[in-house]
Amino acid sequence: MHMTYFLPTKLVFGQDTLSTLHEQSLPGKKALIVISSGTSTRKYGYLGRVEEQLKQAGVAYEVFDKILPNPVKRHVAEGAALAKEKGCDFVIGLGGGSVIDSAKAIAIMATNEGDYWDYVSGGSGKGKPMSKKPLPVVAITTTAGTGTEADPWLVITKEETNEKIGMGTEDTFPTLSIVDPTLMVSVPPQLTAFQGFDALFHSTEGYLNKTANTFSDLYSSEAIRLIGKSLRTAVADGKNLAAREDVALANTLAGLVEWTSGCISEHSLEHAMSAFHPELPHGAGLIMISKAYYTHIAENHIADERMTAMAKALGKEDATEAMDFVRALEDLQRDCGVADLKMSDYGMTEEEIPLMVKNARENMGGLFEVDPMTLSDKDCLEIYQQSFR
Repeated sequence: MHMTYFLPTKLVFGQDTLSTLHEQSLPGKKALIVISSGTSTRKYGYLGRVEEQLKQAGVAYEVFDKILPNPVKRHVAEGAALAKEKGCDFVIGLGGGSVIDSAKAIAIMATNEGDYWDYVSGGSGKGKPMSKKPLPVVAITTTAGTGTEADPWLVITKEETNEKIGMGTEDTFPTLSIVDPTLMVSVPPQLTAFQGFDALFHSTEGYLNKTANTFSDLYSSEAIRLIGKSLRTAVADGKNLAAREDVALANTLAGLVEWTSGCISEHSLEHAMSAFHPELPHGAGLIMISKAYYTHIAENHIADERMTAMAKALGKEDATEAMDFVRALEDLQRDCGVADLKMSDYGMTEEEIPLMVKNARENMGGLFEVDPMTLSDKDCLEIYQQSFR
């Protein structure tokens, strides 16, 4: 057994922890605050609270507010240019996974020359090493979905080529992450479900990954348990702070899974979907293909013992076989009101499916290499086709 554990991020978790931001050791004197292009960060006062905390800490700031739900390369370039112009020496990502991922990418390009895609491996990326360390990043998450506050990974789309690719190094871990469940009560029910299932699949994929180990198994199992216990309640009653806290913790644990183990090809398949259709929420895409994906694993007896353990963790305590996980998954999706999502509602067509298979392999092919099985293009095609409606 060989394992390496490395986590340079200070995690501050709990209700009302945003109010401690000014007490933390911040990594600079002027921040670029990165937020989404939507209205919620301002509407619910989160941006104002962060600005007040920075004032208390004697830290200046600028705001960049263009990030989309599926973040794109051009906004990375714009944000980095603003950081350079205004002399920002660290970046704050205030929002969900897309915002924090963008903050990491902006931090890279604020110190390195050229184009962001120069540093991306896969697809048309050049895979160059960074010549300089990125600016430090502070992550303040307002959703519970990606776990990016606890890992170095970031996913950005190159719009002109429909490439949605993840990357990250030890230098793209946040320096500080604030996980305050009170910031998540404003997330509407459907988005709460989408994000919760994203965290769930980070955990289930990490548990099935060939690189799974003692550390990742502990985080995966607890994250799955917490989601099975509390996601239904968080969706039904968003103001239930106990449920929000459980799902937030599950999400952060899932981020730790991402680093100690990682995703498998389920995420590659979804990235191809939202690369072609950026309006598709990532969690929704994962939900759409999840039944067919995990049924393939169950029916081919690829990881029976682990699938049964995941079913028990998700709440099906009497589970005896791999398909029990699929049944527990269906129950949770139905209870959260997301069992009937349609790919066609987001503009996808059956004719696109072969292109998505090709895109998944070309752009996120590395995740297929850590699958517990060998997933052929024919298998991918069938998973998409069985999921399509």
